[in-house]
Amino acid sequence: MDSMTLPWAVSTYSTGNGACVEVARTATAAHFRDTKDRERGAAVVEPAAWGAFLGAVKSGEFGA
Repeated sequence: MDSMTLPWAVSTYSTGNGACVEVARTATAAHFRDTKDRERGAAVVEPAAWGAFLGAVKSGEFGA
């Protein structure tokens, strides 16, 4: 699946200023990219890695 056909979503926490990321989740991967530079491409990780990252963010592991 190429990046043009992925189901991209922007965080509901986004303020619309372009300083956020988009995520496209599929059964086999999580793709994420910078909304300011979509042409640069996306990073891709396995669903388990994406879930671990989200868990760390929600628990405050990275601070504010």
